[in-house]
Amino acid sequence: MIQGQTPLFNGLRKHAQKNPIQFHIPGHKKGKGMDPEFRWFMGKNALSIDLINIEPLDDLHQPKGIIKQAQELAAEAFGADHTIFSVQGTSGVIMTMIMAVCNPGDKIIVPRNVHKSIMSGIVLSGATPIFLHPEIDPVFGISHGITPQAVEKALEQHPDAKAVLVINPTYFGIAGDLKSIVQIAHARGVPVLVDEAHGSHVHFHPKLPLSAMQAGADMAASSMHKLGGSLTQSSLLNIQGNLVSIQRVQAIYSMLTTTSTSYLLLASLDVARKRLVTSGKALLDQTIQLANEARAQINKINYLYCIGREIIGTNGAFAHDPTKLVISVKDLGITGYEAEKWLRDRYNIEVELSDLYNIVCIITPSDTKEDLQILVYALEELAAGAGDQGNRKIRPKMQLPKMPVLAVTPRDAFYAPTEMIPVEQSVGRIIAEFVMVYPPGIPIFIPGEIISEENLIYTKKNIEAGLPVQGFEDPTLQTIRVIKE
Repeated sequence: MIQGQTPLFNGLRKHAQKNPIQFHIPGHKKGKGMDPEFRWFMGKNALSIDLINIEPLDDLHQPKGIIKQAQELAAEAFGADHTIFSVQGTSGVIMTMIMAVCNPGDKIIVPRNVHKSIMSGIVLSGATPIFLHPEIDPVFGISHGITPQAVEKALEQHPDAKAVLVINPTYFGIAGDLKSIVQIAHARGVPVLVDEAHGSHVHFHPKLPLSAMQAGADMAASSMHKLGGSLTQSSLLNIQGNLVSIQRVQAIYSMLTTTSTSYLLLASLDVARKRLVTSGKALLDQTIQLANEARAQINKINYLYCIGREIIGTNGAFAHDPTKLVISVKDLGITGYEAEKWLRDRYNIEVELSDLYNIVCIITPSDTKEDLQILVYALEELAAGAGDQGNRKIRPKMQLPKMPVLAVTPRDAFYAPTEMIPVEQSVGRIIAEFVMVYPPGIPIFIPGEIISEENLIYTKKNIEAGLPVQGFEDPTLQTIRVIKE
């Protein structure tokens, strides 16, 4: 196949050039029926291809034409047997993966540091999660990957598990030994599902961690919009091997996906794939170099530390994505959230993520040397100001949420008779809602777990630090939903 082609984008553009009279949705009809100010801002070209699944443009739910061709090109690009385009983000295809292999009551092995969409998929499927402790980094206070040894032990204890789910790489750019995990699972006939939300680019450069398809995984949800260059909310589901039924995957995906699919999002996937295949290596060469130069400069700043290749071989870190700048600010005596706010207010810099101890900046081919130099200057000023004011504190003790006891399946808890009670009276009760810090979306509690005092304290600490604790139905965070006794 010719990877320089973009059949979906070209087909949309040719259709728009014909300028047909549209008696179909969307109702704005090339922007003519839209607010003039918004129409001018968006531009006529974009609005002309905001179309619907009429016959010449194919149908994502049963592709036979230009969408099918574009998906086949993507499959070849990623080394997959099949690729499905998603306009429901990576969350939609993660839920599809889980529901495709798990029925109610089935077990699925997952790391605890999972995105909330994985837990949503477990609730929808009715599966029972078998959680594995991820390896903890004592310096940065973050979770890394799960080890092959942990997966092998879990499969020995739960030989009836229907799947293993792995994050590759993590939100912080750390990857485990995915290839070994796949070999261990496949030896038992168990498929491996990969949350590759932060790894859509890794397939296209040898200095980056192995991609899910390169490691032999069965399915991978890849966020092209995060690091692959497509529009927000567009993603891919890559599938290979014979342990998963593509027909079942397609059927479940169709159940979860809107029938009013965005052709703007689909076209952006088509062109992003082309760019990754034809120019990705060169673009990522430059990106990695810029990131490493910035990392070296940041590590010369007093009281700051940015993760580098030295992390490999420790705490479940088998490989490292250098395009993620994970910067510890804890020795400044401030939280990552405070550093994020300072960078925003002082330098108009927006970071990807902050937590109690770190900020994360993602570097892509879109960044320039000038962009990174401004970031370094800003961090130098931040560090100097904190040092001048004597604000540095003793290094805090790293705390991460402990894994509560799962008393009932997440699905049973989610649909059980429930009541709202004061948070301070909830210890020992079974929670019926999610509590997580998002981003990155790692759960503190999931439905079905027994509420512990320790995790309530951890939740409160995150709230007090200004971090985005989500999931509580009560926006005041004074009450919590639990199963009725």
